[in-house]
Amino acid sequence: MDYFIGIDVGTGSARAGVFNRQGELLGSSACAIETFRPAPDFAQQRSAEIWGAVTRSVREAIAAAGVPPEAVGGIGFDATCSLVVAGENDQPVSVSPDGAADQDVILWMDHRAIADAEAITATGAGVLDHIGGVMSPEMELPKLVWLKRELPESWTKATKLWDLPDWLVYRSTGATLRSLCSPVCKWTYLGHRGLHGEGWDAEFLASIGLEDLADDGFDAIGTAFGAAGVRAGGLTAEAAAELGLVPGIAVSTGLIDAYSGALGTLGVADSDGNGAIEGRLAVIAGTSTCHISLTREPKFVPGVWGPYYSVLLDGYWANEGGQSAAGALLDAVIARHAVAAKLAEKAGGKRLAEALDTHLEAVAEESAFLTRHRHVQPDFHGNRSPLAEPWRKGAISGLTLDSGIDDLALDYLATQQALAYGTRHIIEALRANGVVVDTLVVSGGLARNRLYLREHADATGCTVIVPDQSEPVLLGSAMIAAAAAGAYPDVSAAMAAMSGSATTIAPRGGEIAAYHDAKYKVFRRMQDDHAAYRDIMNAPETE
Repeated sequence: MDYFIGIDVGTGSARAGVFNRQGELLGSSACAIETFRPAPDFAQQRSAEIWGAVTRSVREAIAAAGVPPEAVGGIGFDATCSLVVAGENDQPVSVSPDGAADQDVILWMDHRAIADAEAITATGAGVLDHIGGVMSPEMELPKLVWLKRELPESWTKATKLWDLPDWLVYRSTGATLRSLCSPVCKWTYLGHRGLHGEGWDAEFLASIGLEDLADDGFDAIGTAFGAAGVRAGGLTAEAAAELGLVPGIAVSTGLIDAYSGALGTLGVADSDGNGAIEGRLAVIAGTSTCHISLTREPKFVPGVWGPYYSVLLDGYWANEGGQSAAGALLDAVIARHAVAAKLAEKAGGKRLAEALDTHLEAVAEESAFLTRHRHVQPDFHGNRSPLAEPWRKGAISGLTLDSGIDDLALDYLATQQALAYGTRHIIEALRANGVVVDTLVVSGGLARNRLYLREHADATGCTVIVPDQSEPVLLGSAMIAAAAAGAYPDVSAAMAAMSGSATTIAPRGGEIAAYHDAKYKVFRRMQDDHAAYRDIMNAPETE
């Protein structure tokens, strides 16, 4: 049991990494996954393609690492919290309004069920207390309400309803043990009530029209659950052949991708060698951003998901904030600008963010102050937290007639700052309800963006820690694989042994902090103004 494989299924790709017992990455690979958009706010995928991407990435990662398959002790999966609908004999059931037979996955970011989420929130049910009081369309129950109403034939055909991490474990083992992570975080299962179905609330499900989910003791949505790092089962001969591994090796219960990132980062040692998780907020910043904190006692924070019991570390409660668009927001702001195509051609394959960073450094010794009159309201894809209002849209204030690279650089910088203010807003909500936050541990694609890191430190006043590990999300999945295989007694021990070191960025304070304080006031005012505009336009017409 010298090597462990972490497998991460994100929005656009499946990735695999081979790690040793010390958490060193020896080889990795990625394979793209297609997303289908049959209508606005719809996002769908195919489970068969996802599994194919997983098998290819695992085989290539093993080859890259030069590790013999028989030396692999276990595998761990993390994935987006997407809904997989399966019928008899595990056949795919369509979730598409156009009837595409093999599109059986509703992606996490799909917003088809906004109205259904609002209706669930209006019930005021007690289970909602554990998701900040507000149901999100990114969770699974609104999607299921939509599916039952809009695609009754698919609903009738469905025999199993999975969160993607749990489906991947089932696909590889045939075991029906589900993680606590996905059902608690995205399905309203109350994990602190028990591991054998006690956490389902049949009365609540009936109140939202999903009473049939209670049939056969909740068989379609899960009857047995385990914390991260529990051995869900052994790799089947079929799955082993597809993955290029040995049958019977340990497969851990799964994790939502953001939680795998939190696991792979929260225990990292800072510049003083400290690896304690108290006071830390994991910021997993990719297409979207998740903000995850752990406490020993439950903390109820309006507009912030949780408290979730034992979804990451056994015995800890998690709170999860987030932004529905982060890297995707930066991409959109750049792409919509007139000069973006010309800049991409000039960059010669270099990331546009790097080109804009370089441009900003050349324009001013301290670029942060350039956005004094350029402000971005970043809720282009709604506000996940702490406002928990998916209907929100974005805005840019302070535009001029300029359409050159200087103007694009201002948009880009102001967007980076707006993302940092969104994190600050979440931190304020957490602190107001008893969660201590003084340090941000950043991972994901944006952890490689130095401007993102600098603005987060300065705008929040928190120390920023960036793990030296290049693939912390994959590492988190490798940690649960190591625990499931018995290489470590539990996930906490795997975390301590495999986390590694990090780089620390301190907030600069002084004049820069005061500047961000002022811009943060503008940020909050723009949020209030957008809500006022919506109220005006939703008011009854007057003569």
